[in-house]
Amino acid sequence: MAGMPAAVAARSDVASKVPEITLGFWAIKVLATTVGETGGDAVSMSMGLGYLIGTAIFMTAFVAAVAAQIAVKRFSPSLYWTTIIASTTVGTTLADFADRSLGIGYPGGSLLLLGLVLASLFLWHRVLGSVDVASVSSPQSELFYWLTIMFSQTLGTALGDWTADTAGLGYLGAALVFSGLLLLVAALYFWTAVSHTLLFWAAFILTRPLGAAVGDFLDKPVAKGGLELSRYSATLVLLGLIAAGVVLLPQRARRTDPNGR
Repeated sequence: MAGMPAAVAARSDVASKVPEITLGFWAIKVLATTVGETGGDAVSMSMGLGYLIGTAIFMTAFVAAVAAQIAVKRFSPSLYWTTIIASTTVGTTLADFADRSLGIGYPGGSLLLLGLVLASLFLWHRVLGSVDVASVSSPQSELFYWLTIMFSQTLGTALGDWTADTAGLGYLGAALVFSGLLLLVAALYFWTAVSHTLLFWAAFILTRPLGAAVGDFLDKPVAKGGLELSRYSATLVLLGLIAAGVVLLPQRARRTDPNGR
């Protein structure tokens, strides 16, 4: 890096354990959020274990995956996306538990979870000075990163259910709404000066209700506007597509500044 002090060059050449944000990243992310819906519903509904037990199972998997993600020394695509999938499945059962079992409904659940996402981002920024994924290069920043992701996945599930059910748009209608919002975020990214960090987290949240709507469309009864496919079969197919995406699409560690500069 010509003209750059050696110390700064070295600092900016640190490899993160999160991937570069590319079109391939977003494609796999949407598949992961969809499998989170079908997989979460398969355990809590098809297996009849309920939302609380389903949440306990997936939360255990998520915590174990995060611990492994923090423990490894370099970026691992398979481990990273395993952790993302764990966050989407726990997000599904946790949102359903808050919305339905606690009786606060989709509006109450969405507002509660939005507050948790904002609180996580606020604490992350207050402690480390940045919520940019380019700053994720230490155990502390990784913990904030994954906590925020879990809350955002749960919020996205509640938003998807609220839009499809309470707002009466149906699964395809909800998918179109969130697809449109993601296109708006993309337009703001390419053609405005809006903070890319803000837009990243907006897109990250919005991909979850899109996946929730698509997942519900795949496995909900025909009478409710779904295709009534087997949750188990849909989950296996989606996992296969994710595995293919991880192998075939570029998965490079993001080069990052550990000080978030």
